[in-house]
Amino acid sequence: MKSFYVGLSMLVLCFVSCKKEVKPETEAVTVTDSVKTEEPIAEQPLDSATQMKLWTAYATPGNAHKMMADETGTWKCDMTFWEEPNGKPSNATSTANIKMIYGGRYQETDYQGTMIGQPFEGKATLAYNNASKEFTTTFIDNMGTGMMVATGKYDEATKKVELKGEMVSPLNGKKTPYREVYTFVDANTRKMEMYDTKNGEEYKSMEILMTRK
Repeated sequence: MKSFYVGLSMLVLCFVSCKKEVKPETEAVTVTDSVKTEEPIAEQPLDSATQMKLWTAYATPGNAHKMMADETGTWKCDMTFWEEPNGKPSNATSTANIKMIYGGRYQETDYQGTMIGQPFEGKATLAYNNASKEFTTTFIDNMGTGMMVATGKYDEATKKVELKGEMVSPLNGKKTPYREVYTFVDANTRKMEMYDTKNGEEYKSMEILMTRK
């Protein structure tokens, strides 16, 4: 064993001395010499039959669209608003008329009621994208000139859809995040909660309890 370590020491000394004798003009190997550039793999084109099959699946309403269709009808909406965290709530009521459009592919809701003593009208659309497996909702009303757009997924365990988006504040023109939670309470009850952001903190700004008429 001792002779093994002696031999190993001699090899190390020999290696060090050999390194000292290397001339500085020796051509150095650059990193690019040893790294091989891999060509990107070209995406294989799909045949026409496969493309048609995928487009058909994309365009065909499924279980999520059936959930949306089950809400067709007239709903009473009891709305509660909070202007700031832990603020005093205000209340309003409206009626929502829900229907499916474009062959059961999208849901459209028209709201009518009174808010802050003024007539209120709003329109929402809801889509479920078979390709991305996500819901997208839009909302416009007669109390502004912007459109709210949010996207999210359904959780079967909680019976909730959580949607996230951004809105532009009319007070400062800046975009702020918001979040919606839509709960399927039972066959005739829905609850929508909206969470806004103020001073970097999220707070509950609205709740709508919907009951089928």
